[in-house]
Amino acid sequence: MDVNGLAATLDEAARDVRAIPKLTDGTPFDVATAYAVQRAGIERRRRRGERLAGVKMGFTSRAKMVQMGVDDVIWGLLTDRMLAESSVDVARLIHPRIEPEIAFLIGREVRSAAEVETAVAGVAVGFEVLDSRYADFSFTLPDVIADNASAARFGFGAWHAPRDVSNAGLLVEIDGRPVQTGSSAAILGDPARSLRAAARLALGAGMKLEPGWIVLAGAATAAVPLPKDAHVRVTGAGLGSVEVTTT
Repeated sequence: MDVNGLAATLDEAARDVRAIPKLTDGTPFDVATAYAVQRAGIERRRRRGERLAGVKMGFTSRAKMVQMGVDDVIWGLLTDRMLAESSVDVARLIHPRIEPEIAFLIGREVRSAAEVETAVAGVAVGFEVLDSRYADFSFTLPDVIADNASAARFGFGAWHAPRDVSNAGLLVEIDGRPVQTGSSAAILGDPARSLRAAARLALGAGMKLEPGWIVLAGAATAAVPLPKDAHVRVTGAGLGSVEVTTT
């Protein structure tokens, strides 16, 4: 299996803003290989000067697990170049979608899943911009894992002291119009469960959640298409809001 070649195919599709067929259409592979492709893709980014900035969790709703035929979450890695502090250039993305998130700030190295909650230095409302490199956003489980769980851009609002966010209301507005509402309870029943899963998956991959890293716990609603020349606000009950414009 040419792991580096598969990673290059995905990386080049992202850089060329070009949708491609599923990798598994031509080369079937399993989940373990998919994560190897994901890591190889991240290494390509690191060689271009990008730094790891955190992790994002996927398949954190029961409905999505059933749809994909899985019984566990997946994850992808975030880099500093994915951070969208004020704007997102949608011309650099294939078919972007945005979803509301709960973001956790890691304050110290996490050596076990059991201690991850005590390592949290802050919590914030956040967003993730998804952008599958596959045509029509269509993929199998190994495909999406290899594609770094569709990670593209992310952002977050002001940090707050750690608190219970098990049932925080979340609202997404585009140009002042509500387009999604939901609750953080949709994230595995409590985003803290997703946080623990992130620590578990990191340790299983021979990594640790590092100080300063961000953990995006997963989507609280379905993702919505992200249009050009728009103003997006994501608000979390008790957490304020985060805003981003698109160009």
